[in-house]
Amino acid sequence: MSRLWWHMRQKMTNGSKGPDPCEDHVDRLRRQWALELPDLDTEPMAILGRAFRLSNLVRPSIEATFADFGLDRGEFDVIATLRRSGPPYLMTPTEMYSALMISSGGLTHRLDRLEKAGLIRREKSPRDGRSVPVALTEAGAALAEKAFRTDMASEASFLQALDGKERGALAALLRKLIAGIENEQARGENENGG
Repeated sequence: MSRLWWHMRQKMTNGSKGPDPCEDHVDRLRRQWALELPDLDTEPMAILGRAFRLSNLVRPSIEATFADFGLDRGEFDVIATLRRSGPPYLMTPTEMYSALMISSGGLTHRLDRLEKAGLIRREKSPRDGRSVPVALTEAGAALAEKAFRTDMASEASFLQALDGKERGALAALLRKLIAGIENEQARGENENGG
């Protein structure tokens, strides 16, 4: 009896026609869960599981791109934030860690490394002696731009399976999903006095 169940289960898991070429990792996980917990709706995995899987698949390439420029991802985030802020490419640490969503301690460590590398400089504020704005150096601006251009070319290669219309539709749906989640979280923080 158990052997018969095992063969039936294998057939259900693998399908009788062989693997589906369009099936992905998340399809396989959902199929396994459907056998184990048939009453549970795993639709969130179809979207959020794929978003997580996508992030894990592309992260090594993105990190390797930045490593080629002598940066880790966090360091790139700092110089990119300054570069996209526009001239004079200057922000306070408070503005930076709010934009980067990291702790002030985490930012300080990154700033120390970037300053040592000559990519940023800390400047005294003429208005507030306690504030030390961070400015992007010419070398930092050039490196941020070059690394970002290389990263965008690399990331574009991952999107080749989708045509322009599909990419636009996917971007619009992700924007709608993220905006909904962000709005719900902000509402929750406001209700909780955050």
